Amino acid sequence: MSSDPAVAITAPPAEAPRNRRQEETFRKVLAAGMEMLRESSYADLTVRAVAARAKVAPATAYTYFSSKNHLIAEVYLDLMRQVPYFTDVNDSRLVRVEKTLRSMALMIADEPEFAAACTTALLSSGNDPAVRSVRERIGAEIHRRIRSAMGPDADPRMLSALEMTFFGALVNAGSGAFTYRQIADRLSYVVGLILGEEQ
Repeated sequence: MSSDPAVAITAPPAEAPRNRRQEETFRKVLAAGMEMLRESSYADLTVRAVAARAKVAPATAYTYFSSKNHLIAEVYLDLMRQVPYFTDVNDSRLVRVEKTLRSMALMIADEPEFAAACTTALLSSGNDPAVRSVRERIGAEIHRRIRSAMGPDADPRMLSALEMTFFGALVNAGSGAFTYRQIADRLSYVVGLILGEEQ
């Protein structure tokens, strides 16, 4: 085991390319899954029910999503990709990183059922290769946003510490120990400790 605290982020497996029609179908099922997650609980969600809502055949939905956990993971990834980048050089690095972690933490803060479903899907899927692949892409999205906020001269050890802090914060929020809003506030404090900067 290496004593180097920096963790190299390897590129996640590439998504299979989809043509325009396939992308439209994927998006339609994804949107239906997001709607249903916002209206019901994890236990009530099925790929078949989402397919019916999207007005596609169940077999078609299963072409894109191997399980409900895979579908929920893709929904979370889609939301993560909508989180803005904070790269304004007029802001200090501390402010950029705080804004980045805060916006990612608050992404699902106002939707507790949705947040619980995402936590369950992402953490309980064991070795499901489809969910594992999406988890890796989520990690890559989080890495890109933190790296962009840190700037081009980012210390890999600080990047690693910020990523580990963020993932730990999500687990705390997902377990119900803290709300996502409380986690966002605590992240601001920890970012200051890691970066050792003043605002």
